[in-house]
Amino acid sequence: MDPMIEHLRDALEKVVGFIYPNELELQWSILIVMYPYVTGLVAGAFILASLERVFNVESVKPTYRLSLLSALAFLIVAPLPLQLHLGHPFRGIEIFLTPNTSSAMAMFGFIYAWYLMAVILMEIWLDYRAEIVGWSKTEPWAPKRMFYKVLTFGVTTVTPGSRRIDDVLGRAITVIGLPSAVLLHGYVGFIFGSVKANPWWSTPLMPVIFLFSAMASGIAAVMLLYMFLTWMRNRPLDMRCLDTVAKFLLTAIIVAFTLETLETIQKAYEAEEHFDILALLVEGQLSFSLVFLQIFLGSICPIILLGLPQIFGVSDQGRKSLYAVSGVLALIGIFAMRWNVVIGGQFFSKSLRGFTTYKLQFIGREGLVAAIGVLVLAFAILAVLIRLLPPWTKDEPGRAPAAGGRAS
Repeated sequence: MDPMIEHLRDALEKVVGFIYPNELELQWSILIVMYPYVTGLVAGAFILASLERVFNVESVKPTYRLSLLSALAFLIVAPLPLQLHLGHPFRGIEIFLTPNTSSAMAMFGFIYAWYLMAVILMEIWLDYRAEIVGWSKTEPWAPKRMFYKVLTFGVTTVTPGSRRIDDVLGRAITVIGLPSAVLLHGYVGFIFGSVKANPWWSTPLMPVIFLFSAMASGIAAVMLLYMFLTWMRNRPLDMRCLDTVAKFLLTAIIVAFTLETLETIQKAYEAEEHFDILALLVEGQLSFSLVFLQIFLGSICPIILLGLPQIFGVSDQGRKSLYAVSGVLALIGIFAMRWNVVIGGQFFSKSLRGFTTYKLQFIGREGLVAAIGVLVLAFAILAVLIRLLPPWTKDEPGRAPAAGGRAS
């Protein structure tokens, strides 16, 4: 039998109801799930960093530099899922050579380049400049010392006046970068929300939901990283910082969950012709990932766990455990949300009369291994950045020294 005919027959056997011939397979895979997930981590981490720099929330200062480095690490790998999905990575430069202002996806290239070069890299350089100058003179390993010397860009003067200028410029860049972070992830929700032909996606709340869930994911990731790295370095946790970060995480999860609930209530109240098939989708193929993972495990449980210390007196060790479990559950729930949006939105036919299925590959260009590889690469880059630019705060033992000192 012709392999194409056999493949078509196997695909049709999975269909329930009626679908169009070009809908036998899902066009977007787990890599497109990873794309908004990773960009959300970038936006959330940067927003957490801005709390200290722009809004003067001093209690989160121990996570400031870690947030910046985390945002940079995830930002570097953010376009990788798209490149793997497209299969032509060298065509990515065409976005810049032949810009298309009517394409939201094409404009991402310019937002990405601006955010990476003019915001994240500049802010990190200004914040670390004094230390970089010191390391360029005292680092014992010659290749590393040369690396720091290159990073000085010939600016080796460190005075109280230059430090004030670095601080003022850094704050200005953070103020500019905050709306850039919103645009970076808000446009992802805009892409889905503007697809009018798909009732699962088409809602004006989609960009806002994506943004607040991104805040939750980035804050949760930085909180877990801060707890893990502090434990690895055998240093005491700053509980004031941890409590404050947990409160912001709780707020972000509550807002995101409220918006998602509001969207669901609105669809149920309108009960348009597509509502029946969406209800079947929720009750069937998305029942586990939506009801259990996203709503119960990823939203309700973290809200309860994070809310307990706000109501009852919980010991430091108890709060650490609650925060750690809540952070993990929040990351799982937000990934499930991305999965339900990207994959779930492709499960039903444009005819609204049938469903198809998605079989996740284990290996291959768009398989589970490739998706996990993207996250592993991001954490590997973060490990290198932490090694080169220690993020420890000024008051903390073991922090990298200022100019003239030596890194711990």
